[in-house]
Amino acid sequence: MDSSQPLPNDFIQLCQSVTAKRPKAVINHILQHGFITTEELKNTYGYNHPPRAARDVREHGIPLDTFRVAGSDGRRIAAYRFGDVIKARFSRFSGRTGLSKQLKDELIKKYGCKCFIYLEAVDKRELQIDHRVPFEVDGEPELLPEHFMLLCGSANRAKSWSCEHCENWSSLKDKSICLSCYWAYPENYTHIAMRQVRRIDLMWQGEEIDIYENLKRQAVKLNKEIPEFIKEIIEREIGLNNDS
Repeated sequence: MDSSQPLPNDFIQLCQSVTAKRPKAVINHILQHGFITTEELKNTYGYNHPPRAARDVREHGIPLDTFRVAGSDGRRIAAYRFGDVIKARFSRFSGRTGLSKQLKDELIKKYGCKCFIYLEAVDKRELQIDHRVPFEVDGEPELLPEHFMLLCGSANRAKSWSCEHCENWSSLKDKSICLSCYWAYPENYTHIAMRQVRRIDLMWQGEEIDIYENLKRQAVKLNKEIPEFIKEIIEREIGLNNDS
């Protein structure tokens, strides 16, 4: 969008309704300066994954265009500015302030106060709402709990990186591919970002940390990486059960 053109009042209201720290910082910077670069996101605001910050803004219904500018060292870097404001999703849920609390409560009631990826109990304040199918693939779904998931910050960052490097995100835009992906339904999937791999995300916390440290010591003693050692334990346990 031409930064010299005035922004519609309803679009300004949508921008002002965003309260989450990261997207709010991006929006305010663009409102003041017309655009924001990946360099500014890293150096000024401390966001080391600029695409995630841009995605946060887009998930609030605010369109962004990506273009290239010269960085401080002369190299071409990415920058973001408002896109076609006509595409902005104006609704009473825009900004996701009212949506966030209501939807989070509904998700916790239905699935428990846990991260959907790590399957571990997490403090409610640390859980983040995310689309099961990325907005970039399928747009904004009906505001029903089954279309969203709760993730801790670590899982959300991992999902964002994986999704943004998936062909379905960048070009195919096929919802059915996402629906069979680990990042949408980790309990029932056939691929991870269109790759034939399987994964288990494990977390040790509280009193379980002693178990992890013991596992780590055993792996070091055997000169093995921890994931390799865990796989061997699982394979051995499965073999014992099959023999019995």
